[in-house]
Amino acid sequence: MSEIRHFVDIEALSGDTLRDILDEAKARKSARGERGKAAVDDSRPMEGRLLAMVFDKPSTRTRISFDVAMRQLGGQTLVANAADMQLGRGESVADTARVLSRYVDIIMIRTHAPEILDEMIANATVPVINGLTDATHPCQLMADVMTYEEHRGTIAGKTVTWAGDGNNVADTWIQGAARFGYALRLATPEELRPATEVLARARDAGADVTVTGDLETALNDTDCVVTDTWVSMHDGDSTDRHNLLAPYQINERTMALARDDAVFMHCLPAHRGEEVTAEVIDGPRSVVWDQAENRLHAQKGILSWCLG
Repeated sequence: MSEIRHFVDIEALSGDTLRDILDEAKARKSARGERGKAAVDDSRPMEGRLLAMVFDKPSTRTRISFDVAMRQLGGQTLVANAADMQLGRGESVADTARVLSRYVDIIMIRTHAPEILDEMIANATVPVINGLTDATHPCQLMADVMTYEEHRGTIAGKTVTWAGDGNNVADTWIQGAARFGYALRLATPEELRPATEVLARARDAGADVTVTGDLETALNDTDCVVTDTWVSMHDGDSTDRHNLLAPYQINERTMALARDDAVFMHCLPAHRGEEVTAEVIDGPRSVVWDQAENRLHAQKGILSWCLG
């Protein structure tokens, strides 16, 4: 029996494998553009395949992009919210994984605890995709790299600045630095910096990652500026977090510190006037809506790789 291909984290896959996934995503996007938005992939590689999407955490882009991606590839989907399953009433993750594996060809799970994802993978006999945990968001990074390269060419050798909370998306950008070859500067308040073990693993893998509390220094001469919402669903006191993160807002003044051709990214949902101003996110340097669209194409690359 061939090895099951799980899409767990950026650091779990080689740079070559990640490049193969992105190449597939780019090819699928190009073909879709030629046929029109509503087209099903002519080759229908997922015909007869079923994707189960398990949600322990609400979603807009993850849910819709995976659903549309699988359908456009010729497959089918079903949605399973944890609250509507026995998983929400005490059934173990292991048993849920075993049962789902008898019904479907592939599982995508979006959950809070990384341990739930790990248990799903340990007990599933079909591929499992990490749709997001509180630790990482690898599907998002694939779309982000794809988007940057559409606009500015290869991301290898470029400098990316992350501004704000050292959250799960920041941790994924840290993992990506070693795999995609960009330098990463993280401008975060000391209280919200990424874990030292996350930074250490990336640096051991060859990543060029620096952490600072000085946003202006981090933005100087950078090629790509990335931020995220200041308060996520699982975060605590929003007032304290806003006070800590207010100096890290991306606005016209701070964006001007980056290179003239630097792009702005945000994985959404955004809160204009908090982590970013409307002038930036809705301005000419923003590639946010391309990022959102590329979630669809990146998911196609991931699905195709997982199912061979």
